[in-house]
Amino acid sequence: MKRNLLTTALLMAASATFACTNFIVGKQASTDGSVLCTYNADDYGLFINLCHYPAAKHAKGEMRDIVDWDTQKYIGKIPEAPETYNVIGNINEYQVTVGETTYGGREEMVDPSGGIDYGSLIYLGLQRSKTAREAIKVMTSLAETYGYCSEGETFTLCDPNEAWIMEMQGKGPGSKGVVWVAVRIPDNAISGHANQSRIGKFDMKDKFNVLYSKDVIKYARKMGWYEGKDVDFNWKMTYAKPDFSGRRICDARVWSFFNRFVKGMDRYLPWALGKDDNAEDMPLWVIPDHKLTVQDLEGAMRDHYEGTPMAIDSSDIGGGIWQMPYRPTPLYYEVDGKKYFNERPTSTQQTGFSYVAQMRSWLPRQIGGVLWFGNDDGNMVAYTPIYCGNTVQPKCYNTPGADAVTFSMDNAFWVCNWVSNMVYPRYSMLFPSLKSVRDSLEQSYFARQKSVEDKALALYADDQQAALKYLNDYSNETAQNMLSRWKQLATYLIVKYNDMVIKPEENGHFKRTPEGIGERPIRPGYPDSFRKKLVNEAGARYAQ
Repeated sequence: MKRNLLTTALLMAASATFACTNFIVGKQASTDGSVLCTYNADDYGLFINLCHYPAAKHAKGEMRDIVDWDTQKYIGKIPEAPETYNVIGNINEYQVTVGETTYGGREEMVDPSGGIDYGSLIYLGLQRSKTAREAIKVMTSLAETYGYCSEGETFTLCDPNEAWIMEMQGKGPGSKGVVWVAVRIPDNAISGHANQSRIGKFDMKDKFNVLYSKDVIKYARKMGWYEGKDVDFNWKMTYAKPDFSGRRICDARVWSFFNRFVKGMDRYLPWALGKDDNAEDMPLWVIPDHKLTVQDLEGAMRDHYEGTPMAIDSSDIGGGIWQMPYRPTPLYYEVDGKKYFNERPTSTQQTGFSYVAQMRSWLPRQIGGVLWFGNDDGNMVAYTPIYCGNTVQPKCYNTPGADAVTFSMDNAFWVCNWVSNMVYPRYSMLFPSLKSVRDSLEQSYFARQKSVEDKALALYADDQQAALKYLNDYSNETAQNMLSRWKQLATYLIVKYNDMVIKPEENGHFKRTPEGIGERPIRPGYPDSFRKKLVNEAGARYAQ
């Protein structure tokens, strides 16, 4: 998903940077043998429903409209495939999952005349593929046939057995061509990307684990960008060399993900900090110290660099009175002619939707694939389960009439944003209440998962359609119940913390006096850390 941060020649070589995040876990790196991957779809003012493309058969000559995912502008038409598969969100009925982050790369490689944008490629790949490898073939073939009109893109492509990272760029205006490379992530490894190209050198002789366009190096030579040996070719250093922004604003998110699960990541901290030109680059993947769960991935999507030198849950003035681990955008700003920046963690207020995808090879395909989905910043939502065979979206994730400028109490994006925007400015005061509800809901979903899937399996043995309907109904019920609970949370927060005070409670009820009125609220005042900052800033102005 594209995101402009700031145009600044001094700090960024390109005119724009971008802001989504993907994490990947191979099947031997997860506790239960699942392949796991995540996606934050981030943009300013972004509103996106949980999409659905039903399975279908298409007649010869039937055409498909291509509409740019970001702008919704019509691009053109391409022929439909004879058969397309059911897609719910970013997972299809065969448990293939596709995510992305935009890194931009060389501006001169963008081809505005290309016939397909990156977003359309995602859903075309999902509709036409039964495996991640097949999705790579479908997406690259489409781009090579019709042209690619987006900037440099990193795609996550996973299925129950494999996880891949693919990077793609156009070949300039009017070219109708692309260069690309795809690398399989080892089964025992974790990886990630966050708007900075991640593939460096790759083994061109490893035909099983590495795929690439036939002119991936030839094109760079033609343009005068590379003169070395083929064996030394480095994709990102040639097509998207990381600058300060690419490292500190982007790669740092991947570093923080690695740092959660791997000892010794201090080795790569200078790279993530972005200021040392000679810093050692991070590897594309690492082997975690222990196997990961869906819950671990949800936690990673909620990261604000806690416990690292880049932490923004600190008490510095940027977090306001109540230590908000979020910062306003644009990320760069200027004071007295000097440029400064805000940290950009994985968890950000501009998230439109977030998910953790779980893909399991040992289960029937429509039961094995789960999209744990949330319609706001991952830190501020309870991820609810959406099964990959679902054909009816929960109303709260696809609400008629709701959009980016139309609020709806029936819509998860708007109700979740209502709550999160109450919490952001008074974070340390209000967030514990949100976290309690969030964690309680998610724990209940995980506690029910086995029994729900056991029932689905029992149904599946006799009546597959009954099993799929049961899972669809369960997903929709869970999502709608989450929405109801979030509305309760909203009214609770406004009552409990109204006017910057705290209403006392007892046994789950607000306390009343013997006369029946609300008991006198607690007035917490400033946190100690902020009091000191205020006194230091104001000096003797407020001294008695």
